[in-house]
Amino acid sequence: MKKTIAVLEGGYSHEKIISLRSAETVFQHIDREKYNPIKVRIDEEGWFAFIDGSKVEVNRNDFSIVHNGNKITFDLAFIVIHGTPGEDGKLQAYFDMLSIPYTTCNQLASTLTFNKFVCNQFLKNFDIPVAKAILIRKGDTIDEKKIIAEVGLPCFVKPADGGSSFGVTKVKELNQLKEAVELAISHGTQAIIESFLKGREFTNGIYKDSNGIKALPVTEILSNNEFFDFNAKYSGESKEVTPAQIDKELEDKIKFTTRKAYEIVGLSGICRIDYIVVDKIPHLIEINTVPGQSAQSIIPQQAACEGISLKELFNSVIAVAIGE
Repeated sequence: MKKTIAVLEGGYSHEKIISLRSAETVFQHIDREKYNPIKVRIDEEGWFAFIDGSKVEVNRNDFSIVHNGNKITFDLAFIVIHGTPGEDGKLQAYFDMLSIPYTTCNQLASTLTFNKFVCNQFLKNFDIPVAKAILIRKGDTIDEKKIIAEVGLPCFVKPADGGSSFGVTKVKELNQLKEAVELAISHGTQAIIESFLKGREFTNGIYKDSNGIKALPVTEILSNNEFFDFNAKYSGESKEVTPAQIDKELEDKIKFTTRKAYEIVGLSGICRIDYIVVDKIPHLIEINTVPGQSAQSIIPQQAACEGISLKELFNSVIAVAIGE
């Protein structure tokens, strides 16, 4: 009997457009011999499943649908929603209450990693290098001179709880700071002002299969823009080199840090961790617990480099989540 899998897409953030692309990749590569995937979209319109050309409302009481007079329940939620509610712990808590397994880390780890400032301050306690940062909440008084004295110029301002580089500004002058903070908060609820790390940018995917934790090849990000912004990520305005052209010592340092963070935070499923390397030391920038899976995304590139098909990758993640 095939297990029925809900491939969750959409969300309530600006990242919805990326989620739809990622979910399509997941949907197309799920092993049809073992699983029956059904797309489920969660957005401002509601919760709907797409099955046999029909759009069917989801019963949120038990996460089920009725199609052609038959009730369909789901054995697993494959969460491909970037941002809220798929990456901030909300859906994880919902599925925990229903005892439905899912492919991401749990509610606590999701909530922790979704706030970049809180997560990085937590990881500092475990000797993982991160950039110096200040947290600004909506309504806080902004003392530009005091902030710049702390983090320096240039600096980065970004949402503490957003992704896909929406609302990120590289601030070069004092008078740009306030506007950058307002932009960041418009894409989230808090803003991080982070010191500029001058170095090379890398990212490393990681996942768990039945044999344990596996770090994927390291990718170097060479952006045509000033930083790895939305256009660099999704409009081809960057070069991504996989595997990164680095010596084994640096590769091992990045992968070691990735595994360490994965274990410390209690991550699960497919994650991606971003770094800036300064003086051969990887500084962790952020953890992505629902990284992009579209054709433009980095995880599929890293898997291909390792000789892992997306079907194999998704099978591994599903098997761990279900407990097969």
